[in-house]
This record gives sequence, C-alpha cells and structure tokens, in this order.
Amino acid sequence: MDTKERRVGTCSRGIRCPIIREGDDIAKIVADSVLEAAECEGFALRDRDVISVTESVVARAQGNYATVDDIAADVKAKLGGGTIGVIFPILSRNRFAICLRGIAKGAKKIVLMLSYPSDEVGNELVSLDKIDAAGVNPYSDVLTEAKYRELFGVNRHEFTGVDYVQYYGDLIREMGAEAEIIFANHAKTILNYTDCVLTCDIHTRARTKRILKAAGARVVCGLDDILNAPVNGSGCNEKYGLLGSNKSTEEKIKLFPRNCQPVVEDVQKRILEATGRHVEVMVYGDGAFKDPQGKIWELADPVVSPAFTDGLIGTPNELKLKYLADNDYKDLSGEALKEAISASIKAKDGDLKGSMASQGTTPRQLTDLIGSLCDLTSGSGDKGTPVVLVQGYFDNYTN
Repeated sequence: MDTKERRVGTCSRGIRCPIIREGDDIAKIVADSVLEAAECEGFALRDRDVISVTESVVARAQGNYATVDDIAADVKAKLGGGTIGVIFPILSRNRFAICLRGIAKGAKKIVLMLSYPSDEVGNELVSLDKIDAAGVNPYSDVLTEAKYRELFGVNRHEFTGVDYVQYYGDLIREMGAEAEIIFANHAKTILNYTDCVLTCDIHTRARTKRILKAAGARVVCGLDDILNAPVNGSGCNEKYGLLGSNKSTEEKIKLFPRNCQPVVEDVQKRILEATGRHVEVMVYGDGAFKDPQGKIWELADPVVSPAFTDGLIGTPNELKLKYLADNDYKDLSGEALKEAISASIKAKDGDLKGSMASQGTTPRQLTDLIGSLCDLTSGSGDKGTPVVLVQGYFDNYTN
C-alpha cells in the first residue's frame, strides 16, 4: 500500500480567538487566529479549506446593536402605535422576547397570535397527541387563551421549562400594553382583531405578507421591516431588520451583521498573502437541522450564511459510493473495486443532477451544509471558538 495515501477525510476544527469587541478588525483577528492555530497545532492550510466565522462576532465588531426603545420607536412609526396584531413569532427568550418588549412598548394593545401546536421552528405549545385527544383541528380552529387553558392547561417547553403563553403575555403587560392572546394558523384570522399587522415568521414571511395584503390589511410589516434603517443612531440590518437578532442585555439586542462580503474577502486575501493558499471563507449563523427529541428545527436566522466567497456557491456534485458498490460493481472487491470506483469518480459529469448514481447524496446548498457543520462544531456556549476551519470538505475517495 502507498504509505503516503491520506487516511483522513473532512476535518472540522474550532479555532480559539480573543474576545471580540466593538471596533475590532474582525478580518485580521480571524486570519491571525487561524494562522496561529496552524502553527501551534502543527497542521498546514491547503487550497479550498474553508474558514467560517460566526455571525455573532462579526456583528459585535460592527457594533450592530439596538435597544428596546429603538424598536418601540420604529414599530410606533410604522404601525401607528394603536392595536397591533403580532403573529407567528417563534417561542424564544433569546430570539424574540426582547423584540416583543420593544414591540409592546410601541403599541397600546398587542393581539398576539401564536401558531399551534408548534411555532415555525418546531417549539411545541402543545403536543399533537393532546390536540388529537381534544378533537381540535389546528388547520381551522381558532382558540382564545381561556379555551387553550381549558383544553390543555399549562404546557412548559421541554428544554427551557418556560410557559411561553404566560411569559409573552406578561412581557407585553410589563411594557404597558394590553395583551390578548389567540391561537390560529391562518394569517387572515388576525384581521378579525386589527388591520395593522406585524408578522414575525422567518422563512414564510413573504407568503404571509402577500396573504394579509390581499385580504385587506391596512398596514403589514415583517420583522425584516423593523430596524431596516437606523433609529436614533441605532444599528440596523438593511435586508433582514430584526430577523437574526439575539438578546445582548435585558434592554439591548445584537442584530444580524451587515455588509459581510468585504469581511470574507478580506480574510481570504490575508490568508493568500500569508500562505499562498486560496481558501474559501463564510460567515455563518444557525445551522439547518432538526432535533429528533425536541422536534426543533435549528434555523432561526433568515439564512445560514449571509456572506461567502465564490467557491462556496452551489450544491455538492457527488456520487454515492454505496450505489456504485452495490450496483455497478457488485461483482468486484478489494483493489479492483477501489480502482473501478476511483475511475468512476474521476470521470463523473460536472452536473450529476438526476443521475441514479448520485441518489441519496444531500441535495442542499454548500453553505447550508458547511454552516451546519460549523454551528455544531463551535457550539453556542463557552467553547470560545467562534471561528471554524474545515479541511478536506471538497475531497473525494480519490484524493
């Protein structure tokens, strides 16, 4: 056997960085941290390695923050400050609670319409088994808070232990607004209560806005329309507004980072100048995967990656080794099988879409796949690795 044959495929490394503060040169810190890790750990960078930077530290370096008062001012200006229908929010203390405080501060009354049995990303308000037992049809039935309690009682989130119905209602009232909570899955339902609507869904927001406008809503905004420009000198996100924001303090949120393309291109340039290697670079947020226990789909950001270099455009173009081994080369084994499969990979078409030999490969964008890998590698707690280096991702069996 060739002793130089590589025995390792894709490798994902969390890269430790200094704590990032507002005003820091994030591209320099990222590039320097990767280079220092390579020297310290004794590995070399290669062409097509991927350096991924979590959106959180990019936004922090940019100083992209806003306060509850900033949110309130924008909501009041855009939705009138009277009775506002707030529909389809996700159930999250980190993602939505601070936003809700600002929204409530900019209104006299909030009619909060929650989708059920779960929110858009899979957080349950009530189990499907309880829905079935109660004889409720979530596709047509509208429930008041009293009816919800009568049928289902108190339902605490499996992982956080929070009763989000109580929690969100209390938040609204604490900000001085009246709160009415209903449960429904048709956007038009909210128009029975108010014609000023703030739709808070993430991935279905364009459809929800279209339905509301066609049904005669007077004012329709999404979270992407709030803080899409600075308010009183605040941060903002021109494309996504409040979408992708996270709690920073009890009075402040960190918004999704703005204008990230120069950051990834700067990191790429610095690595090329330092090593001669052409790496790919991306900014990533939430991964896109579903937890089998809690049924939560992770992606609460509007996209997995808001910026990436050109080499990360597209989807994988891979053959399924299992298919080749079990079908095309089922009579071969050992070195003959290896050589036959290697020859197929080297001769594969540039676009395998529709090919039986590619069935079972993951049909997702490269940035979604790599971003999910990086999100799992870096974690969301105290690992201190907001940069992830992925090596060998574009290798195949022949490399």
